This record gives sequence, structure tokens and C-alpha cells, in this order.
Amino acid sequence: MASNDNGGGQGRLDSFGARGQLDVGGTAYEIHRLAAVDGADRLPYSLKILLENLLRTEDGANVTADDIRALAGWEAEAEPSKEIQFTPARVIMQDFTGVPAVVDLATMREAVRDLGGDPASINPLSPAELVIDHSVIADVFGAPDSFARNVEIEYERNVERYQFLRWGQGAFDDFRVVPPGTGIVHQVNIEHLARVVFERDVDGVTQAYPDTCVGTDSHTTMVNGLGVVGWGVGGIEAEAAMLGQPISMLIPRVVGFKLSGELPAGATATDLVLTITEMLRKHGVVGKFVEFYGPGVGAVPLANRATIGNMSPEYGSTIAVFPIDDETVRYLQLTGRSAEQVALVEAYAKEQGLWHDPSREPDYSEYLELDLASVVPSIAGPKRPQDRVSVSAAKQAFRTVLGDYVGDAQPVEERGYDEADAESFPASDSPSYTGSNGADAPRTFESAAASGNGRPSSPTRITLADGTECEVDHGAVVIAAITSCTNTSNPSVMVGAALLAKKAVEKGLTSKPWVKTTLAPGSKVVMDYYERAGLTPFLDKLGFNLVGYGCTTCIGNSGPLIPEVSQAVNDADLAVVSVLSGNRNFEGRINPDIKMNYLASPPLVVAYALAGSMDVDLVNDPLGQDSVGNDVFLADIWPSEKEIEDVVAGALAAEMFTRDYADVFAGDERWQNLPTPQGDLFAWDADSTYVRKPPYFEGMPASPAPVSDITGARVLAKLGDSVTTDHISPAGSIKRDSPAGAYLLEHGVEPRSFNSYGSRRGNHEVMIRGTFANIRLRNQLAPGTEGGLTRDFTAGGEVATIYDASIHYQAAGTPLVVLAGKEYGSGSSRDWAAKGTALLGVKAVLAESYERIHRSNLIGMGVLPLQYAPGESAESLGLTGEETFDIVGIEELNSARTPREVTVRADGKEFRAVVRIDTPGEADYFRHGGIMQYVLRSLLSR
Repeated sequence: MASNDNGGGQGRLDSFGARGQLDVGGTAYEIHRLAAVDGADRLPYSLKILLENLLRTEDGANVTADDIRALAGWEAEAEPSKEIQFTPARVIMQDFTGVPAVVDLATMREAVRDLGGDPASINPLSPAELVIDHSVIADVFGAPDSFARNVEIEYERNVERYQFLRWGQGAFDDFRVVPPGTGIVHQVNIEHLARVVFERDVDGVTQAYPDTCVGTDSHTTMVNGLGVVGWGVGGIEAEAAMLGQPISMLIPRVVGFKLSGELPAGATATDLVLTITEMLRKHGVVGKFVEFYGPGVGAVPLANRATIGNMSPEYGSTIAVFPIDDETVRYLQLTGRSAEQVALVEAYAKEQGLWHDPSREPDYSEYLELDLASVVPSIAGPKRPQDRVSVSAAKQAFRTVLGDYVGDAQPVEERGYDEADAESFPASDSPSYTGSNGADAPRTFESAAASGNGRPSSPTRITLADGTECEVDHGAVVIAAITSCTNTSNPSVMVGAALLAKKAVEKGLTSKPWVKTTLAPGSKVVMDYYERAGLTPFLDKLGFNLVGYGCTTCIGNSGPLIPEVSQAVNDADLAVVSVLSGNRNFEGRINPDIKMNYLASPPLVVAYALAGSMDVDLVNDPLGQDSVGNDVFLADIWPSEKEIEDVVAGALAAEMFTRDYADVFAGDERWQNLPTPQGDLFAWDADSTYVRKPPYFEGMPASPAPVSDITGARVLAKLGDSVTTDHISPAGSIKRDSPAGAYLLEHGVEPRSFNSYGSRRGNHEVMIRGTFANIRLRNQLAPGTEGGLTRDFTAGGEVATIYDASIHYQAAGTPLVVLAGKEYGSGSSRDWAAKGTALLGVKAVLAESYERIHRSNLIGMGVLPLQYAPGESAESLGLTGEETFDIVGIEELNSARTPREVTVRADGKEFRAVVRIDTPGEADYFRHGGIMQYVLRSLLSR
């Protein structure tokens, strides 16, 4: 398969006579007119973007005239069946997923050299940008120097990785790095990197075309709010895109989501997105495009659109896009884009029929509608983003589900389903506990058990380092974090949080002493408008000091709890709570001490820090008392819409964006002074525990060997429904007694320097030891256990770590399989969920259904995704996981066709399983042993 460059310079076919010219402000651009293709005008906005992509990259091989006709003739009601090749304009990465991508590129250079090719041929052909935002941890909080100290610790922990990325920035063309301490990748993307309309010199001609991107993070969809079609892919897919490979995809179904009305007073963008998440999860949009349209679109500010786009992975769609309109143009002007760029965006969108017309209803596959006026203040939790609860019902909802988390609850394994199964149940289906714990004696100190009557309670007294005495209990909010890309990009909710803090301080309220309070904005602009508005001191007063410009709590980088609180939580086995303004709240993600996690708007994060407990009715219970003893309620300190709008209007200015992004790739003095290796090939350090050369290409021949059937396989893990990539992929802190911890100790790393799995993604030895090792994973093959454990049948079926069992199986030459339930691999687009699976020796996964990205990533690593026939499952077939498996029929792939089904035999049981290789391109990747091997061989054959 030949490659395309992002501008379509190769081939240069024009079967439809679409090539034309657009003059903007005296500059002539070559464009590919959509009007040249019959049927284009009736397409949804997102499919028009794809159609332009095919017109521009038509070469008669990857993209043909028939492909273009098929897309223009899209049938809204049809199930996806037609494959097209999409060539994104650019690739965007964050450092957790970007480091292994650059490691792989460096390794590919050596593989090309070893096979007699030119190492310099491994080079991004599409612009690639990486933002370092996932490495900062909120170790220090609640102090004026929290930010400076956390950045200092970040550099100490990550110097090897940062030196490697600085090498990559110099060694690879068209690869740029945004240094640490700048912002979150998705916010940097919408505020600076996104072009909306690209201009690029192609064969001496200046082309204009829609900005499209793929990113190594599922929340790449935040850029959909700007009208940019882009989504998250695995790191291995992103590497292929950087190397000029188009992305194989089926023309999707498109869900039209009509908006009308306006948000009511008191409702925030967070409340809106949680409502939309709930609606779309219930409707079912996995693998589909979602597109917003209608008269209410104009009432949704760009920052709110970005928030909605950001949460696309939480409701399962590939994208959630808003079309270009006046609001898009205003935002581009606000964020300091040049007048020429803004003019090009508007002229191009109007010329190509990409400008939103609220009175027009395109053809859609499915339709939903929301009156914005119906949105109410909401939170989501305790473990899934789609489990929305109105704030007025939050206390009762918490009490209803608490019984599942306290020590006297029936063990999960005795209920007949594992922890992942439990995640698929809404909170309202959980057992309720109504036993009273009696009344305690009056207290003169603050307590999280003050409202404990009527629910499980275990008041635990602690004395903090400063002598403060207090009491924690089930439901205590021990982390309140304004964090993540989702909301910290939005001035209205960020200013709302600061104004609420101001009013709380003026009333004499304080955060509860057991709460770890952190503020981690998505860009420096947030602190700029806080300073201009004079709001920073009030947040500081409540403990919300700046801890860093990065993802922090939302990705598990919350840092440790207050030590005395952590001790009490573990000693009394308390079910405590985090409240964060993020997008992910899966079990085990936020902090290992915390069982229950709730998503909320930034103002509500502050409110829960004041309340100190989830067992509080924020509508009717007081948050505290003022200086004269009067009760203070949330309504008393909630800022009005006008107050927020006035501050935003007076404090936010375009000059902030132009100043903060003026030299965004240069970095500070610490970044610039990092010792950096030079040369086309990276000088691997044999002693490095952060960056190591992976084994993907060891002994790889120039031509692939035939694929073969799987015989004599054993089960590594048998899992239930909704097993996320957070369960599979290594994430969070590294425990001393884990296989990864043992490896680091063997290599002289002290536990205090372990850092997180995410920071060590460039070391495959660490990552495979942490795969399937999430503390909340329940492997049904080893009932009664929790975490990365299985049964090792090379040792008589004894319980062992998944890593140790894998080593024994591989030494014995035994292939492995994983059995799973519905929605296997949902969650973030983690390439290591697939890489780790492959390196553990897993040859196939058999599941009831898959999340789109993870299924694709498995193929990209040479792992075969199989699916039970409709209505069948491991349980219905009587599979225990103790069987030996043969999978027959895979070898049909050697005949250049993909079998629809294969035969599975397991100790006398025989059934058919569906082969989930969905496109010819995916079949090519699998035949080559993975996408990286395919790309490397393609480059060598040029």
C-alpha cells in the first residue's frame, strides 16, 4: 500500500474536476471543491470533511473515484460496510503515549538500518506535535510554592524521558515538543495548535484544506468543538499516520444531535456534558460520529462545545463535532490567531458548505434532541462518567450505593459477578443499607461523620501534622481537584469556581482539613485571568493553590493523600471520595486509597471541599457557618451568570494567548539546559529504567511469515463486562511488592523514585509487568483474588501474578488467550493495553463486544480479536478458563481473504467465533504481525 502525504501531493488525480482556487485577502489557495461531487451538499458536516480528504488524496490506489462516489452516495440508514482511507493532516500526542511512539520510531530507524535501508527514511511525513502534560504529580499542595516544587520534582523524576524527547525534537523533521509546565495537550490544541483550516505547500502550490488530526489520547476529540474532525487512536496507529499511512475506516453512521434553547441559570457546561453523556450512552453511539446542529448551537459557547467534544470517549462515539460558525471565528480571534488565518477559516467554510446553517437539517442515521433549558446541576459517579446524578439527589444516591464499598458489604465474588461486571450496573440497582449507627456525643471539632445516621459509619479520629483534630468517615471527600482538560479550558466554570471561593472566604468558610485541594489548569491563560480579576488569593485561602499545568488527578497523578488521612482510611477500611472536574472516574484510577470518585464542575469541586463529605445535601444542608454563626448555604455563595460574565469580559483578553504561546516550543531555562544526545540514531543507555529499546523488530525478516492457527492455548485471564483499558494498561503508582516494583528494585531504583507507570511507558520491561495488574481487576480464573493474579497451569494451576505466569507459559511455548465480556477495552486509547497484551504472549482475545480503539490496537500488535456469536458468552458456553484452546481457520488469511468466522475448540466444546478484523487494511496489518512491521516493510519496498 503506497502512502499519502497529508496534502495529497502524490497521485494528484482529479477525477471529478474538483480542483479549484479560492482567493482570500489577496492570497490564492488551491482547494478541492465539494460542490463538484453529486450528493455532497446533503452530507453531514463531518462526512463533508472526509469527502474533501478523499478528493485531495485521490491516487487511484489508496483512494479511488469509486471511494469518492461511495462516500458522496452515503446512505444514512445503512450499516457501515464501505472502507475508506482517511489521511489526517497532523498527529498530536501527549508524553505518556507519545514517548513510546518516539521510542518505536527510534527503534524502527535501527531496524531499517539492519535490513539495509536508510534510517533517515523513518521520519514524520505529517506534522507531529507532542505536549508534555501527563508527568506532573500533585505531590505538593496547599502552599504558595506548590507549582515550583512540583515542577522541580517532575524534572528530577523524568530527566531521562525529557532528554529523549529533546533528542527526538532535533532528530526528526516536522516533530515539535511543547515542554513541561505549559498546559494540557487538548487545551493547548484548541488554544494554539489547531488550524481549523490548514494551509500547506504541496508540489509548489499552496493548498487550503480542513484541519484534521488523530491523537494518542482519546480526548483528542476536544478539538471537535472547533469544527476539527479528529479523534484518539493508539500510539501505534499514530506512528503509522506520522509515517504517511492512511487510516483504514468504515464510513460511519452519523448521529444528529439537535440542540435548542439555552442553559438555565445555575447550570454549567459540566452539567450539560454529563447530561449529554448519559443520553448518548443510553442511546448507543459506539463507533459512530455524533454531530451537533440546530438553533441551540449558537447558544453554546466554544468552550462548552470543547467540553462536550472532549467527553466523546465517555459516551463512546468516535467524534462529537460542532460545525464552524460565528462562534468559532470569535474564539479564534480571542485566542490570538492571525487575522489572515481567521479570514481563511471563514472564507473556506462558507465556500465549501461547511458553515453552520441552523435552519438546515442534513441527513443523519439517527436523531436525538435536547432542550438546553432542561439541564440541571449534576455530578457523575461513583465510578462511571455516564452515571449522572442531579445535585439535589446526590446525597441519597451516595447512600444507596455506599453499601457496595464498605467492609460489611457482601464480597463481590459472592454476588456472582466480578468488579468489572459490577461497573455495568447503575447505582440505583445496588443494594441499599438502612441500618442506624446511633448518635455520637457532641463534637467540638470537625467531622465527616456528622451526618452519618442512617448509613454505614465508622468515625475515625485523626490528628494532623499541625495539631488539628478531626474525624473522617465513609464518604469523606479527601480529594477535591480542579483538574483535567475537560473543564479547565472553560473560562465560565473556572471563573465560577473562583467567585464561589471568594464568596466562601468572605463568609468565613474554609475547606475541611482532611481534604487535599488542588488546582491544575489546562493552560497558563487561566492563571492570567485569575490574576487580572484578583481572584487567586481566594482560591489560595481555600487551599486551591496552583499545583501544575497538567492532567494531574484525572489521570491518577493525584499524589498521596494527607498522610494521617491515608493512614486512617487504610486502618479503618473507609470508603472515601474524590471529587474532580475531570472526565474519568473509573475504579482504582484516581488514587489507590479512594474507592468512590465523582465528576463535578469546578464550582461544585470547591463546594464539596467546603462540605467535606459526599453525605451532604448541597441544596438543603448548610456548608458551614459564617463569622457570627449563621448557616451558609450553597445558594448564598453561588455566583450569578452576570457576575461570571462580567469577570470573563473584563479579565480575558487575546493578548494573554499571544503572550503565553509566543514561544511555546522553546521552554524555560531548565528545559533548554537539559543535556541532549545528538544524531540520527538514539544512543540507548543500558542502565536506563525509563527508555529502553523494545523487542518488536528483533529477528524480523524482510517478508512476513504466513499466519497460523492457534493450538494448545491456555487462558491468561477470564474477565467480565466493561473491563476498561484502565484495568488492562499499567497506570498510576508502582507498588513496591508488584512485579514492576521488583524489577525497579533489582535495577537499583528506590521506591521513592518509582514514579508512575505512565512516566515509564518508554520501558517495555516495566509496562508488561504492570499489564492486567490494576488493583480493581478481578480475574474469574482466580476467584477470591483482586489485582493482577491468575492461575498458572504450568505449575499445576496455582495462583501466580499474571506476569510470572506469562513468563512460564512463554518458556513452555504455550500461546495465551483472554476471555472477556461486553465492551472490552472501553476507556482511554491506551496503546500499552494492546502492547502489554501482546508482549505477555496473548495471541487472541475472545469477547462479547469491543471498544473501537482497543480492538484496532490489538490488531496493530498482532493479537487476533474474536467475538462470540450473538447471544453466546463464556458463561452460556460453559467456559471456565481452565480449558486448553485451539482456534482453527485463521490460516485463511494467507489467501488474501479474511474469514468471517473461525472454529474454537476447548476441551470437547466447539463453537464458532466472529473474526473482528473489519477492514482489508487491518487484515494486512495482522498478516505482517502488526502495524509497525507493516509500515516498516512498506517503507523498505519503496
